[in-house]
Amino acid sequence: MLNTELKKNFPSYSTRDQVYEILKENILSLKLAPGRVISEKEMSELLEVSRTPVREAFVRLAQEELLEIYPQRGTAISLIDLHYVEEARFLREHLERAIVKLACKRFSEDHLLRLEGNIAMLELCVKEKNYTKLFELDEEFHFTLASGCDKERMWNVIQQMSGDLKRIRMLSLVAEYNWDLILSQHKEIVAAIKEGNEAKADQVMEHHLKKLTFEQESLKNEYPHFFK
Repeated sequence: MLNTELKKNFPSYSTRDQVYEILKENILSLKLAPGRVISEKEMSELLEVSRTPVREAFVRLAQEELLEIYPQRGTAISLIDLHYVEEARFLREHLERAIVKLACKRFSEDHLLRLEGNIAMLELCVKEKNYTKLFELDEEFHFTLASGCDKERMWNVIQQMSGDLKRIRMLSLVAEYNWDLILSQHKEIVAAIKEGNEAKADQVMEHHLKKLTFEQESLKNEYPHFFK
């Protein structure tokens, strides 16, 4: 079911931008599943807007390779491309390993407290099996690492090419792959930063961001209709 409640998260956005953000969020969260056929008419009715902002959102999402638009035939949510997943994962691994080593040298107490609070919430999500919130908190954890090292623009670069990576990460959480491992690795990263142990932080981050590499084949076998 499409999450139209997201409109509340973008009250100051134009209708066009709201529609874009809502559709993108629903694609990344798999509420609009890979391969699903959608139409301007269907989305405009669900979101209670005219077809013009929906059409504009479709174009933007197609440019980001999250939608496939077939003239005279229709529009479908793009299937997950494992080549794109690996490109984004590779970039993220190498940038975030550099970030976490930098954090060992210059991370503030305030940002450490944010990471510890994030971990406390993650523990609760694991217990409650709330994969949607767990995904949000995982994103927040890694953003806090970047922002604590004044690397927000680097984080934005990662985000720009992470559409398929985010979808397969969400799929991994839906399948309940290694939630406890994610939590334990986050704890190890925070401990290494506190100790100023760059080698340990780098090692854990490498393992953390390579975890998905070993899950891809299983996910493709379990959800073959979601992949190219």
